[in-house]
Amino acid sequence: MSDVPGFERTIGYVFNSRDLLKQALTHRSHGAAHNERLEFLGDSILNCVIAQALYERFLDVREGDLSRLRANLVRQETLAEIAQGLGLGEQLRLGEGELKSGGFRRPSILADGLEALFGAVFIDGGFDRTRETVLRLFEPHLANLDPQHSGKDAKTTLQEFLQGRRLALPQYQLRAARGEAHAQEFEVECHIPELGITTTGHGPSRRAAEQEAARRAFELTGAK
Repeated sequence: MSDVPGFERTIGYVFNSRDLLKQALTHRSHGAAHNERLEFLGDSILNCVIAQALYERFLDVREGDLSRLRANLVRQETLAEIAQGLGLGEQLRLGEGELKSGGFRRPSILADGLEALFGAVFIDGGFDRTRETVLRLFEPHLANLDPQHSGKDAKTTLQEFLQGRRLALPQYQLRAARGEAHAQEFEVECHIPELGITTTGHGPSRRAAEQEAARRAFELTGAK
């Protein structure tokens, strides 16, 4: 951990117990006092806070659609993106092996660390302070939600659009995988022959690259 006061300013919460913050940022590869129990707690609190926020924002959205919106917000990719923006990876305490392999950039470790951080804030400051912290960090994502798409991912949205018009499903092809195993970038092509649409997506996983390619393809269909 480095520049703890600066990190606290970034997340918008100052800990009463720095030991809790230290534990939240300790990966199991580093030692016995790691963050997995805090991660378990933080995951539950995060789901509760996001569920309440969606319930209050989207009064006319059905339960199933609210569930999909929540799943879209609390998935690993979103959590890792937020954690990366906070510089959480630089604060993590990792074992030598994880450190050498670039674990501080791995989406799963970043996402778990963010959930553990929420768990630590809850123990340190209570539910209201945790709710404030979660909503502050998730606000940009909440503001950009489109309830008309019910939180469906881009591949599902594109597939349903094509099926509704009796068109063949898109074809996805892996074009390239670059970088070391711990920090790869994938390039995937999405092709819809009947519409003459071909797009390319990039991401830290094949799935993420496919989602990006599908999003771009859906935009080119002109659908709303």
